[in-house]
Amino acid sequence: MRDDIEYQVLFNDEEQYSLWPATHEVPAGWRPDGFRGTKEECSAHVDEVWTDMRPRSLRERMAAE
Repeated sequence: MRDDIEYQVLFNDEEQYSLWPATHEVPAGWRPDGFRGTKEECSAHVDEVWTDMRPRSLRERMAAE
C-alpha cells in the first residue's frame, strides 16, 4: 500500500472491512462505507468500526445457538 494516495474504506456483506484506493473502481461484493483519507486515517477508522472480526454469518449463527 502506498502512503501518497487517498484511500476509501470498503465493507462486504459479511461486514469485513478493507482499504481501497479512492481512484479505483469498487470491486464486486464490496461497498464504500463513506470514509476516505490517508492510509493511516482509514486504518484508524477501521479499528474503530470493526470491533468484532468474526464474519457476520458466524456471529448470527453463534447468537442463534
